[in-house]
Amino acid sequence: MRSGAAWLASATADQIDAFLGGLGDATLAALPWIFEFWALPHQLPPEGAWKTWVIMGGRGAGKTRAGSEWVRAEVEGGKPGDPGRSRRVALVGETIDQVREVMVFGESGILACSPPDRRPEWQAGRRRLVWPNGAVAEVYSAHEPDSLRGPQFDAAWVDELAKWKKAEAAWDQLQFALRLGTHPRQVVTTTPQNVAVLKSILRNPSTVITHAPTEANRAYLASSFLEEVRARYKGSRLERQELDGVLLEDTEGALWTHGLLDGARVDRAPRLDRIVVAVDPPVTGGAHSDECGIVVAGVVMDGPPQDWRVIVLEDATLAGASPQRWAEVAVDAFGRHGADRIVAEVNQGGQLVTDLIRNIDGVVAVKAVRATDRKAARAEPVAALYEQGRVKHLAGLGVLEDQMCRMTVQGYKGSGSPDRVDALVWAITELVIEPAKARRGAPRVRGL
Repeated sequence: MRSGAAWLASATADQIDAFLGGLGDATLAALPWIFEFWALPHQLPPEGAWKTWVIMGGRGAGKTRAGSEWVRAEVEGGKPGDPGRSRRVALVGETIDQVREVMVFGESGILACSPPDRRPEWQAGRRRLVWPNGAVAEVYSAHEPDSLRGPQFDAAWVDELAKWKKAEAAWDQLQFALRLGTHPRQVVTTTPQNVAVLKSILRNPSTVITHAPTEANRAYLASSFLEEVRARYKGSRLERQELDGVLLEDTEGALWTHGLLDGARVDRAPRLDRIVVAVDPPVTGGAHSDECGIVVAGVVMDGPPQDWRVIVLEDATLAGASPQRWAEVAVDAFGRHGADRIVAEVNQGGQLVTDLIRNIDGVVAVKAVRATDRKAARAEPVAALYEQGRVKHLAGLGVLEDQMCRMTVQGYKGSGSPDRVDALVWAITELVIEPAKARRGAPRVRGL
């Protein structure tokens, strides 16, 4: 079911006028305070018997508003004086000032979201909000974890957990205090960061997650803000983390790290001497198949092969595509980039892989390669080129980079198959590693 916000975005002016004209005076007056009508999908609580709801999103994605409205839904009853589901709430932020200025008094804070007849009273001396029905929300600082020893609650709202200096201790003390009622619950609103406490919460079976990038809340943000920050941080780790709201993890023992890849990013490609499109086809085609890795890369051939530099230009990987479709995409990338060759792994499809490509364009140069080593073993010499600063990335390769940061010497530590990484490895092997082997007289990767 679509939210009211989604319906309004697509409705005509006549439809909106008809809808509003059909509402009674009381309903019309209450409509601005009915958050379920205005909310975006990631701002509404998931169904089920969860203990922790993590709202993870980019800056300005509407996380604070969702937290405020959830507290309202917990403490308010049918009428202003009626009891709600919860009566004792903890509001926990990095500092007391941040809780007060953002969670309580902020533009999307609890007071701003509350209708006049249900608005709680702020008692500054006791650092708490008191609702007309007697419900109380108390303010706590994560800098003082021991302040959560003693009190007890049936609900809690935790804001920006990922940047708390004493996150582990504060979170643990809150869990001991969350013990009132039949099913105490908590909401965490945060921009993700690669910190242990957040990753532990996300792995907990009783945790549910909603996620949204900054653009999800575009209607309430200055257009100049989005344009400026996207332009400034395009393709960077900060864009993925702070705007897309993606948790960027560095797997222990990974061949690549996000920091390494951040330092490998360039705004534009130089003149390239050679370009290839590498394809790692799935075993089967269709909606439930693995991804078909398709990566485009080029090389600057200055000096001997050991000095050549690679630019990764595009990740055109497809999910759930038929063999005909991924072959079409590979040939299209070949033409758009002016590539010299398509390098295709044929372990899974044999002659069919090259036949598919040539049936689409009979003059495309295709090199079929067969993997004989483990994926990690093939990836190690490519990762070494990154450490030497000889491989650069254009923007827009975030999903590929996430997969790279889960490839270790023991194998891939992510879910599914690392098809994007496989395609990347084939491309760079063809552009740099194979020519260097040939110069040394070493055996080359077998081509069919």
